[in-house]
Amino acid sequence: MTTAVVVGSGPNGLAAAITLAREGVDVTVLEAAIRPGGGARTSELTVPGLAHDDCSAFHPTGIVSPFLASLDLAGHGLEWLWPEIDLAHPLDDGRAGVLSRDMARTAETLGGDARSWGRLFGTYVDRIDDLVEDIFQPILHLPKHPITLARFGTNALLPATWTARRWREDPARALFMGVAAHAFGRLDTPLSGSVGLMLTAVGHAAGWPVAKGGSGTITAALLGILEGYGGKVRTSVRVESLDQLRDLTGVPPDIVMLDTAPDAVVRIVGDRLPRRVRKALTSYRYGPAVHKVDFAIEGDVPWINEHCRRAGTLHLGGTAEQIRASEAATARGRMPADPFVLVGQQYLADPSRSVGSVNPLWAYAHVPHGWGSDATEAVTRQIERFAPGFRGQVVATHSRTAVQMGSYNANYVGGDISAGANTARQIALRPRLAVNPYVLGVPGVYLCSSATPPGAGVHGMGGFNAARTALARAR
Repeated sequence: MTTAVVVGSGPNGLAAAITLAREGVDVTVLEAAIRPGGGARTSELTVPGLAHDDCSAFHPTGIVSPFLASLDLAGHGLEWLWPEIDLAHPLDDGRAGVLSRDMARTAETLGGDARSWGRLFGTYVDRIDDLVEDIFQPILHLPKHPITLARFGTNALLPATWTARRWREDPARALFMGVAAHAFGRLDTPLSGSVGLMLTAVGHAAGWPVAKGGSGTITAALLGILEGYGGKVRTSVRVESLDQLRDLTGVPPDIVMLDTAPDAVVRIVGDRLPRRVRKALTSYRYGPAVHKVDFAIEGDVPWINEHCRRAGTLHLGGTAEQIRASEAATARGRMPADPFVLVGQQYLADPSRSVGSVNPLWAYAHVPHGWGSDATEAVTRQIERFAPGFRGQVVATHSRTAVQMGSYNANYVGGDISAGANTARQIALRPRLAVNPYVLGVPGVYLCSSATPPGAGVHGMGGFNAARTALARAR
């Protein structure tokens, strides 16, 4: 029987393991942490019984993932839940742009820009399944839907700042730039608008849902499916070299899948890497980081804007120009006075996360790579900016600096939860220029983490694509 070891149990590692196991491969997953899941874990971080997502929180790419859709996740306990409003972006004047599965609701908040917004995203929404099928693949592939992909690609090539010029008023411009900021980097460079286009289109088509009980239930469902195929998971096992795998599993595996950042690949594979691959992975760039804050709050956040009080996700950063400036600062290694902040009110869709009248509030700020200082006050100040009186509702907090995020998950190098800078080159060609980006030039060894296409997010497609490569080569 063919044997495989998967190093790392994040969504991509588990996706690779399931893809191999359902083809009859004997799979063992090795995880350095005491719990599997990578970024998809849920913990009690503040008040006992309050469920906080450790990193991944809302899942627009998960709900449209072809791989996840192929699994019986519901049969293994996963239930997706949607808030009344998927995303809101408040402004200082009290207005807010809204992203909703109901395009009419979005239009109500965008004024004179509503028609232009609908023209741009309506085309993608109508063809979202075709679009996702292609953009969740490496750039270098034969498109199954070339016309749809070409239409998307024409706009995706543009800087986010250029795309934002389509609209005249602040709500639409800020709403788009806030979504584009999920790319973690400068928003005035080529391809910087691609993430914003994709996440906005998916949001209109399928929403930004949360997992009932917390993102850890996604991991639990994937583990249940893997176990059903005979796969095994061992935690508290840190892999430092390929030679170590024989001792850990009893036999040298035929296939090794690395759900790790490129720096760990260099360490684990070592001198077996071809020189050109080693050079590429060594020069791989990491991007800005996050400072994570989890609040326990009494009641609901007193947002000025009514839409924000019903939104599962909020982007706090002000106008499009303010977001451009703060993201440029973090990319240059400077901490902005008013950083871009994401807030998650998952409990609105999923009250099971709360305890009585105390609710969990998820938040993080974009900070420079490796930022070790405490940015909790900056996060709190941004929330207070759009919700005066918020401070008085805070019961408890739990914070992780960028450095601590890297300790929580070794793939978050320097606190970079995207597993690599989203520069134009690395959006198009991550982790290196190669016909098949999952191949490392070492027989039987593959990279399957978020450092591979289609990048970060709980969708499992990097692991699925890498495992299909491994299976094809094994045959």
